[in-house]
Amino acid sequence: MSEREDTSELRDIHRQAAAPVDRDRLTRLLGGPDLVWLVDRVRRRMARGEPLTGPVTLTAPTAGQRTAAEGLLGRAPGAGRALSVRLDAVDAVLRRSGVSPDGLAAAVTALTGPVDRLADVREREERAWRDAYAPLDELIRTRRPELADWAERLRADGLVRRIARTPRAAKSLLGDTAEALRRLPAEPAVSLPAFAAGTFGDAHALDDGTPLATLVLAGARTLTGFPDGSGAEWRREAWAAAGLLKDALSSTVLALGLRGTPALDWSAGEGEPAVLTLRQLTRCPPRTAPALVHVCENPAILATAAETLGAACPPLVCLQGQPSAAALTLLRHLHAHGAALRYHGDFDWGGLRIASALLRRVPWHPWRYMAADYRTAVAAIPLATTLTGTPTTAAWDPDLSAAMTEGGVRIEEEAVLDDLLADLGQ
Repeated sequence: MSEREDTSELRDIHRQAAAPVDRDRLTRLLGGPDLVWLVDRVRRRMARGEPLTGPVTLTAPTAGQRTAAEGLLGRAPGAGRALSVRLDAVDAVLRRSGVSPDGLAAAVTALTGPVDRLADVREREERAWRDAYAPLDELIRTRRPELADWAERLRADGLVRRIARTPRAAKSLLGDTAEALRRLPAEPAVSLPAFAAGTFGDAHALDDGTPLATLVLAGARTLTGFPDGSGAEWRREAWAAAGLLKDALSSTVLALGLRGTPALDWSAGEGEPAVLTLRQLTRCPPRTAPALVHVCENPAILATAAETLGAACPPLVCLQGQPSAAALTLLRHLHAHGAALRYHGDFDWGGLRIASALLRRVPWHPWRYMAADYRTAVAAIPLATTLTGTPTTAAWDPDLSAAMTEGGVRIEEEAVLDDLLADLGQ
């Protein structure tokens, strides 16, 4: 038998298997507006894979609905307050009359079209949602494996489903997210609107509050290790840590004794602290880098160094808390040009988190910031305040966290100021 003959025979078998429906009679019998409720109930059962047997009930039926049911069944369906129709009886009528030899399911399909089973619909939808993450999966596989845990959390928490609503919209959103993250961190830093325009053709694509900005910022923070937070200033710094500048003037860093530009040379010569903006550091970074730069967490350290050491103070940079985009830009620049960085911060859990966030982005060595230094400070400062908060680890000294837990007190940077100034004055 030829392939054409084989296909023709299969079509003949299919036609024999599916008995024809008398559409005109079916429409008159079951297709009127007064029986729409019955057809809808049948479709729902078919979609759920339930048998078309037993009664279906309509409360408060109209006279027309009662008359239509009587015409369908050939008898009054009852005179109660509700209208009850047995599906078995309807199926029997359709088969016996020849209107639909294959019964009720075939009749409803002929009237209203194929019925998708809910299980199949759900499976198709789940496949579509899995496919929506394909752009992000491809990015992780080829360029950004460090985003794998973040992407898994994104799937689990349902954020994409909530903000995109449909798999199609989600795939487009995640495709744009992947494209942005493929280009981050941006080096050299660029303005956020310029990056959005160059990447998406829309300078406002990453404006605060847009779904795309929400996802890109979350992914960018994973790439840079920027800590959790909230508020406009936090978002500005988080974007800046990825090289995208919302405001190149608000992000600043303090420096003392640092040279390499006319302004820095003057400040160092006068022993005056310099406030460097992110704009300055991206447009005109220091031309030279010293062999060693000390880094502190709190402005009081730098201010006191300026008062006591003045122009004799060696290069000192102050983070002013969490490392800002300006601070990261300066320290990365200095490190790239050969400067060794030595860091000191508060001996509390927040201080360790700040130090860890900095270490993830810029290499540094501890400056009196080890377990032994903590124990020495605890012994010398009997009135230190109680250590509170959630413990964390210190990658530069695995013993430090245990020492702080054992000591149970916090040692602020200002409490060891004399030791730090003695190091700077050598």
